[in-house]
Amino acid sequence: MSAAAWAQRLWAAANLRRWRRFRAALGDPGRCQRRLLLATLRANAETAFGRRHRFAGIATVEDFRRRVPLVRYDELTPWLDRIRRGEPAVLTRDRVLLLTPSGGSTAAAKLVPFTRALQAEFQRAIGPWVVDLFRRHPGLARGCAYWSLSPAAEPAGSEPEPGAVPVGFADDTAYLAGLFRRLVGRTLAVPAAVSRLADVESFRYATLLHLLRARDLALVSVWHPSFWTLLLEPLARHWERLLEDLAAGTLTPPAANENGGDAAPAPDPDPARAAELRRLGPGSPAAIWPRLAVISCWADGHAAGAAADLAGRFPGVAVEPKGLVATEAFVSLPFAGGRPVAVTSHFFEFLDDAGRPHAVDELTAGGEYSVVVTTGGGLYRYRLGDRVRVEGFSAATPCLRFLGREDRVSDRRGEKLAEGHVAAVLERLLGDADAGVRFAMLAPDDAGLGGGYTLYLESKRPPRDGLAADLERALAANPHYRWCVRLGQLAPARVFRVDGGAHHVYLEHRRRAGQRLGDVKPAALSPESGWSRRFTGRYQPSAAEPAATAAAATEC
Repeated sequence: MSAAAWAQRLWAAANLRRWRRFRAALGDPGRCQRRLLLATLRANAETAFGRRHRFAGIATVEDFRRRVPLVRYDELTPWLDRIRRGEPAVLTRDRVLLLTPSGGSTAAAKLVPFTRALQAEFQRAIGPWVVDLFRRHPGLARGCAYWSLSPAAEPAGSEPEPGAVPVGFADDTAYLAGLFRRLVGRTLAVPAAVSRLADVESFRYATLLHLLRARDLALVSVWHPSFWTLLLEPLARHWERLLEDLAAGTLTPPAANENGGDAAPAPDPDPARAAELRRLGPGSPAAIWPRLAVISCWADGHAAGAAADLAGRFPGVAVEPKGLVATEAFVSLPFAGGRPVAVTSHFFEFLDDAGRPHAVDELTAGGEYSVVVTTGGGLYRYRLGDRVRVEGFSAATPCLRFLGREDRVSDRRGEKLAEGHVAAVLERLLGDADAGVRFAMLAPDDAGLGGGYTLYLESKRPPRDGLAADLERALAANPHYRWCVRLGQLAPARVFRVDGGAHHVYLEHRRRAGQRLGDVKPAALSPESGWSRRFTGRYQPSAAEPAATAAAATEC
């Protein structure tokens, strides 16, 4: 058995205690959550924030809600500025190890405090997920894994000022501590140092080289489903060069890398594996990685179509939906066939449409809510901005489905279109599995008939007749949007059929805007225009727009 397989088994065994505790907590989530909240408040009562909000006198959830207001990120900025300057005990008694950039929908990153307590909270969700995954797929214990790595969004910056808190992880395994980090490091098919390659082509090449050596690859864990297909796309193009490097134990990417090019190690020489791959050729991933059993990725909301497409490309491999995970908190995790709330990790509240907070044991099936978290990283009643729906229960704990972001709004003429509404519209209009929708995103569009919104759609079948009209009617449920169209400030919605590669174009655009590839979240709504120039395709004719006009609009 390989060293990676032994490390996989040891990692799963080391998390059995967390798995048992989580399984027990599912039966009484309210009790677990109340104990977790009070422990967090006691630990941080003597911080600047704790004294301001009198944590020491809080004995119930109701006390907590009366004394601590709901907050968004901008309201925490003064506290975070103090932390960044190196001031201790601002939000937590725990020392802030670093500030982690949050991968949001724009390039302007939020900086989230990362502490040992928050690290432990993440491990209390990762542990049960890993054990459950290995119990359902025993073959994972016989191979290595690829955990999503991203190239650096920009060259390494300068050292922080003396006394200041550093920003960013050296690599993503820093979410784990001590023994767990060392064990995970031994399971990796691709060393974390590859993420320090800032040139994206060099990053892809180095990743592929290490993956090709890993004949026993069993698990792939990425965020967006198209991230994996994007990594594999250059395989045929660089096939011979990759095999030469693999046989010789060298790393010679075709693109010169100016930033950290010597940071990524080459794999050990393996001429036998190179000869085996030469016989197989680049066209069959199933033959290249015969033990691949699971691909874990986003599959909710806007990522559902891409996940279905990925499953079609890898027949026989289980494409498993991830839970809802943010830089700030681990909200839900795959467990026993559902995605229950991570009740042993953080304290959660859920706001209904009237803004009323509900505890985790007060949610109803089918209800839609906005997520609020309190964590050991110093976020108290923090509005995460994610909208979720309750889709059943695991024991007494709600299982969640991610619907979209609430804080992504497009407002060119006062229309105030929010992603939550747009995501629900697209799910309703494009939910037919036979349509094979791979990508769907609404965005403002200044091309052609004037300012309006366009649905960019990549699917196996052409868009059905009347889709643009149905889209317009559904968007008009928003009175601000409806009024803008009636006044002529916005043209009616259109549909643009993308010929192919939409996810790749979207990811590359976001990377160029400063986001790491692994941080780019799926979006049902983009506030940016210009997508008709980035995608290859054509507008679909509608009743208000004859075919000749639709074709001509692609030339704008």
